Amino acid sequence: MKKIKLSVAVFSVSILLILACAEKVKKEEDSKGPQVGSLRAESEDFYKLISKDAQIEVLAAGFDWTEGPLWLESEQALIFSDVPQNKVWKWSEEDSISLYLEPSGYLGDREGKREPGSNGLILDHEGNLILCQHGERRIAKMLAPIATPTADYEELTGAYEGDKFNSPNDLVMNQSEQLFFTDPPYGLDDWDPKELDFQGVYRLDQSGELILLIDSLSRPNGIGLSPDERTLYVAQSDPGKARYYAYTLDEKGKVTSGKILLDATGSVGSGKPGLPDGLTVDKAGNLFASGPGGIWVISAEGDHLGTIVTGQNTSNCTFDTEENYLYMTADNFLMRIKMK
Repeated sequence: MKKIKLSVAVFSVSILLILACAEKVKKEEDSKGPQVGSLRAESEDFYKLISKDAQIEVLAAGFDWTEGPLWLESEQALIFSDVPQNKVWKWSEEDSISLYLEPSGYLGDREGKREPGSNGLILDHEGNLILCQHGERRIAKMLAPIATPTADYEELTGAYEGDKFNSPNDLVMNQSEQLFFTDPPYGLDDWDPKELDFQGVYRLDQSGELILLIDSLSRPNGIGLSPDERTLYVAQSDPGKARYYAYTLDEKGKVTSGKILLDATGSVGSGKPGLPDGLTVDKAGNLFASGPGGIWVISAEGDHLGTIVTGQNTSNCTFDTEENYLYMTADNFLMRIKMK
């Protein structure tokens, strides 16, 4: 009789544990945002980075054009630009979405300006926020701690040989505190005259010296560095020459050679919205780069491993510190996908 009572008790506890686990799973599912898109592998190596059953999760929506995602480890939060709205937004698991910074890229009246806000965002080695400011046509530093942002800025560079930049777009910094950035004309308005007759890729040294590295690309956009910082990657968002380039750097950060890493021109259109735009590089050296259809995953050798299909014009992406998630800015959305 005692054995029967014990079995009933064990059975009752088991039922309670199952119900508790089911409730926990339900709460976790309810906390997730809507899931969209799909994965398209071109190689089995794609699934070494992302699980086959990984889902794209929508974290926030309702913006004009999201860009420049940046993970803030100290805040356990992500910030990103809404370029037309001249704002930077902040998202975290704990607090969801909130306004982080306004104005972000243009300090005057933005009436009549198409893309006045900030675009690319990074932190320097001291933890200062560095912004590509479309409207001001410059690279600037926010003069406040990232935990308490204010719209006070210091210009780091705003012109090349006396001519204003077009509209600095994206940027990356190496361990020597050299800042590499692209300067396409997307932030210019019809009444805002273009002063440079080319679209450049530049290097700004810690001393303040500005070096023009590349002037041959029609639409340089996203930019990144290999883990050893000896290869500079640049995405070109020209629909007729939609390419990812790889440039070899010497120990001083000078370009010594360059090549087309991957040409995506043949994939432009055909129901695949988007062009090569922003990019990031994981610790293993793989590129995660905006492209036709979503985020293209590209090996360091230039092989297209697969695509994270967002279904949107996708502008940029970044990882958190541990590379647990890839965060993506896509049209008016903020999305993420869990990494393997």
